[in-house]
Amino acid sequence: MKALTIIGHPLVQAKLTRLRDRRTSHAEFRRLLGELAAPLVYEATRDLPVHPVRLRTPVAAATGVELRREVLLTPILRAGLGMLDALRPLLPEARVGFIGLARNESTLLPEWYLDKVPARLDEFEVLVLDPMLATGGSAIAAGELLQSRGARNLCFVHIIASAAGARALARRFPKARIVVAAVDARLDKRGYIVPGLGDAGDRACGC
Repeated sequence: MKALTIIGHPLVQAKLTRLRDRRTSHAEFRRLLGELAAPLVYEATRDLPVHPVRLRTPVAAATGVELRREVLLTPILRAGLGMLDALRPLLPEARVGFIGLARNESTLLPEWYLDKVPARLDEFEVLVLDPMLATGGSAIAAGELLQSRGARNLCFVHIIASAAGARALARRFPKARIVVAAVDARLDKRGYIVPGLGDAGDRACGC
């Protein structure tokens, strides 16, 4: 999949190992989510369009760049909040939208409970944040909502994806980027990623 980028950096993979460990406490799990989110978003924003600006340093005139478009960070609740907090220092001027989706444990389909994103997104770079990309249902539902608001520049940022979820997301949004730390082989009958790390929302929140 050309759209898929897997970050194999040793520091990322070492943190991912600790995140997966069932012995990791809720506090450490939340901290690791944030520490993993930052390098993934660095990669996700690698090719953001910029335009040149002129400035003057204390020594001389110089040329720099500014981002051409605003960035919208869009965590999928609950677990996506664990990624958001660490990104505020990295993108302090970014706007933040919230999408609330809960998976129906019987059907494995996403169910909406919150939509707080701008009405027009055609001038934004939109990053969707969710630690787990399992079946792909929640990410696809979020992406469809964002596209209906005019989003043309979509990137999905996940800690772990299943192979099936990554394929489904890439098929639905062939022009979007997908950035992950790992792709795991399969889903179990509950729709959980295997080996995965369990329910990211429960582990981050403690309930």
